[in-house]
Amino acid sequence: MKKLFAFIAVIGMLSLGASTNVFAQDETAEQATVDTTQVAGEVAEEVVEKASPVMEEEAIESTSFHQVVKKQFIQGGAMFMSFVLLTLILGLALSIERIIYLNMSTTNTKKLFANLEDALNNGGVEAAKEVCRNTRGPIASIFYQGLDRIDEGIEVVEKSVVSYGSVQMGLLEKGLSWIGLMIGLAPMLGFMGTVIGMIDAFDSIQSMGTISPAAVAGGIKVALITTVSGLIVAMILQVFYNYCTSKIDSIVNNMEDASISLLDILVKYNMKK
Repeated sequence: MKKLFAFIAVIGMLSLGASTNVFAQDETAEQATVDTTQVAGEVAEEVVEKASPVMEEEAIESTSFHQVVKKQFIQGGAMFMSFVLLTLILGLALSIERIIYLNMSTTNTKKLFANLEDALNNGGVEAAKEVCRNTRGPIASIFYQGLDRIDEGIEVVEKSVVSYGSVQMGLLEKGLSWIGLMIGLAPMLGFMGTVIGMIDAFDSIQSMGTISPAAVAGGIKVALITTVSGLIVAMILQVFYNYCTSKIDSIVNNMEDASISLLDILVKYNMKK
């Protein structure tokens, strides 16, 4: 009987020891899990804290320019700023139209001369006129007018080339006067807004009866915004205007050189007949 009790006691002690080890392992695992979760949470918080200023800076950089322009436009006064903006839109539209037209008017004169001489030698005047009809640009149009009057003599051809060259020059310069008007009008509108803003500032001083530096500075700031806007618009349009004028000068020089070369070709053609 004593042996039986001893055996049962040994089994109970072994069971208690095993259960204690299991509980200890579970507590260790739970503690390790809690520690890992805390570390991961701290790391995530640090990453979020470091990334938040970067994201905020990017958001500020992406929206700051638009917000500043919108704020300055509102502060400058909707009426005069709208007129300044309208001059910018109209000036850009006219400039883009002129740039497209002038680029399409540019002609490869060397290729045109080669095709023209080949057509004259092989097909005569009608073939040369067909080459001019199939080539775009003012130079080809001038050549066509000269070839159309070749039977009337070289002097008549020369006069027709000069006359039609003046017509083509007028077409090239079409719309430039309106761009110049927008360049001059934008700063004038800005100055007018400034003067009216100054008048409003002095009216507010008169109504208050005392000079308030804040009121005067605020009125002057708002008034000067229109002047700055008008000057910026004028500078932008001036760049496009100068580009158009330089392009026109280049095309006109090519027209004059090509006209002289055309007369030489026609003189040689008449001598061969």
